[in-house]
Amino acid sequence: MTDFVALVSAMGAGLIGGVFFGFSAFIMKALAQLPPGQGVAAMQRINVVVLNPLFLGVFLGTTLLALAAFILAFLPWSAPRSPLLVAAAALYVVGCFGVTVAFNVPRNERLARLADSPEALAYWPAYVREWLRWNHVRTAAATLAAALFAAGWGC
Repeated sequence: MTDFVALVSAMGAGLIGGVFFGFSAFIMKALAQLPPGQGVAAMQRINVVVLNPLFLGVFLGTTLLALAAFILAFLPWSAPRSPLLVAAAALYVVGCFGVTVAFNVPRNERLARLADSPEALAYWPAYVREWLRWNHVRTAAATLAAALFAAGWGC
């Protein structure tokens, strides 16, 4: 059971890390190069479309699996797998899910409330800078969690 949870958690964290990497590497850069109104509109659309069963299933499902891996790491505590799974779970739950809820989503919600107003256009450069900073954190956390889950798989 622990092997299965570690493997699927590694796959989920890797997929989510790849999505976040895409935003860090090129999507946000492309949106920032558009006229502000177009960038705002595109990001607002992305923030609506991303709330779909496939993405949320992987994102939230990996969060639940990470919590399960955390618990399984203690049943029984056996090195070297246990510390790897605890670290991976903490990275994913805090650095990926937690950062999303605490930092990225509030910025998305603010952008949505501003709609296509002049305030949205004024907020856009700060939004891109701040959102991207926290997205880099999510990317690193998900990617490192994937590596640690994979390292804990089969130990």
